[in-house]
Amino acid sequence: MIELARGSLSKMAVSLQAPVVQYSFRLDDTQVPVNPLIGQRLRLEYLGAIHCSHCGKRTKTSFSQGYCYPCMTKLAQCDVCIMAPEKCHYDAGTCREPSWGEQFCMTDHVVYLANSSGIKVGITRANQLPTRWLDQGASQALPIMRVATRQQSGLVEDILRSQVPDRTNWRTLLKGDAEVLDLPAIRERILDACAEGLRALQDRFGLQAIQPL
Repeated sequence: MIELARGSLSKMAVSLQAPVVQYSFRLDDTQVPVNPLIGQRLRLEYLGAIHCSHCGKRTKTSFSQGYCYPCMTKLAQCDVCIMAPEKCHYDAGTCREPSWGEQFCMTDHVVYLANSSGIKVGITRANQLPTRWLDQGASQALPIMRVATRQQSGLVEDILRSQVPDRTNWRTLLKGDAEVLDLPAIRERILDACAEGLRALQDRFGLQAIQPL
């Protein structure tokens, strides 16, 4: 059997080369294209070592999707507000890494609808489209609001969750493409149902900070 690469495995790389989506395994600095391997037998072997995805040090246990314990406790990208953006505490002066927050959180974000295992609402940085949709295996997607910060995107998502889930059912996703949905019609229904809460956010942050698309 031919060894294609070895190293610490990271999140799969994805890119859109229309009309095809290209995927690659990432092992340290090596990328192995996945598309040419479709239909072939592939063996993945665990070599018994776990390395932190940030500092690279060997660790007995992985935390927060790939970090050692010290990195998990000090990095802003491992703080509670990454999973719950509405809990951002940057304005309180307690951000773990203010410069990281300014680069990744204090920038335009998009709230979107996606159809992967069914309809869901999600958020991502504006410059991460369509990569985020490809990561999630979405067969349809529609941006519905643009906001000025990650915290604001979390607050909008929190309101919209009353009408639509924010998670993908991976079991359903693996069974095949979801049924085609009328995303513009769903958007109008959701925005109408959440109009009062969204107006309150616009009053709080300003009309220019939270804009329907």
